[in-house]
Amino acid sequence: MKKQKIVVAYSGGLDTSVMVKWLKNNYDADIITLTGNLGQTKELNGLEEKAIKSGASKVYVKDLTKKFVEDFVFPSLKAGALYEGTYPMATAIGRPLLAKALVEVAEKENATFVAHGCTGKGNDQVRFEVSVGALNPDIKCLAPLRTWEFKSREQEIDYAIKNNIPISVSKDNPYSIDENIWGTAIECGVLEDPMAEPPEDAYLRTTSPENAPDETECVSVYFEKGIPVSVNEKDMDGVSLLNLLNEIGGRNAIGRIDMIENRLVGIKSREVYEAPAATILHFAHQELERITLEKSVMHYKSLIANEYASLIYNGLWFSPLREALESFVDKTQEKVTGLVKLKLYKGTVRISGRKSIFSLYDPELATYTAADQFDHSASEGFIKIFGLPYKTIHRVEQKSSNEKTALV
Repeated sequence: MKKQKIVVAYSGGLDTSVMVKWLKNNYDADIITLTGNLGQTKELNGLEEKAIKSGASKVYVKDLTKKFVEDFVFPSLKAGALYEGTYPMATAIGRPLLAKALVEVAEKENATFVAHGCTGKGNDQVRFEVSVGALNPDIKCLAPLRTWEFKSREQEIDYAIKNNIPISVSKDNPYSIDENIWGTAIECGVLEDPMAEPPEDAYLRTTSPENAPDETECVSVYFEKGIPVSVNEKDMDGVSLLNLLNEIGGRNAIGRIDMIENRLVGIKSREVYEAPAATILHFAHQELERITLEKSVMHYKSLIANEYASLIYNGLWFSPLREALESFVDKTQEKVTGLVKLKLYKGTVRISGRKSIFSLYDPELATYTAADQFDHSASEGFIKIFGLPYKTIHRVEQKSSNEKTALV
């Protein structure tokens, strides 16, 4: 009888390194690891050897960065998807792609199980398992962190040391870090105290505002149909563009996020993120939409943006509603083409200019100079009609009140 196979979503971090060994010891199965490269800056060289030493019999490492940027990041950018108006959801957007890759490897290897290293009170367990179920309902998900005996990261570290599992964390530096080209999520340790300022050693890709340059750095971004295609007048592919903006934003302290977040599982969590490119691009994209989208479309799209963000955050990328909303978003982006100029300074992003061939801003209507073409005389009738319902309400309420008084 052939051994069962378990395909593990393997990052090489503490949880998944321990998990490979734990699964091998607790299941009569061959352990296959899959690592998806989503543009993380940490070194991937040696990951295969590390997985083998941890107990894996076979290792897959896939470069998914281009697909991640084009098929996941940019659609969310076009949608303006920021969870609770703040978080660009780098981790959340990456999970459905990793789940898809996990399913593909499981199908190739005839594996009946996949496993992830998500905790029982986090969001990622939902994102992985719902996505896997949507893509292949016959594959079963294992979540060792929900069932194993370890109650803390310190206990995991002890287990790793005892079993000669190579790990890069220590009890003095216990951060849990998830990183890709769209951003970095940092958890655990002192960060669990919402009154504790994140120490500088928690940050990987941004300098502090205090240490950022004293000179403003100017950046221009050109969009075509809502997608950024050039920076500082240089055309580039999506991956190169994000890497450049991460570098520019990082040295100017752009993209540090510290928020109390409402998790899907019902708890509030203190989250620390770094997202230089995402912060710059969401800001620039919104500014371009301000001059290219008609008022009612722009206002309604803000509602869609919140719903789109919630669907991503809640693990519902592979859902009919998100796909339907993407069609709406794509329609709104047909004329979101143009240039946005920004100023970056010690953690702040400011607008310094914007233009588009589809701009709905008409200087002759907006000006207060002699060039003004706005018909001021039309305003009196407009105000009368616009305010008529509220005058009517007041008259009815006043009449009703007078009649009640007369009956007393």
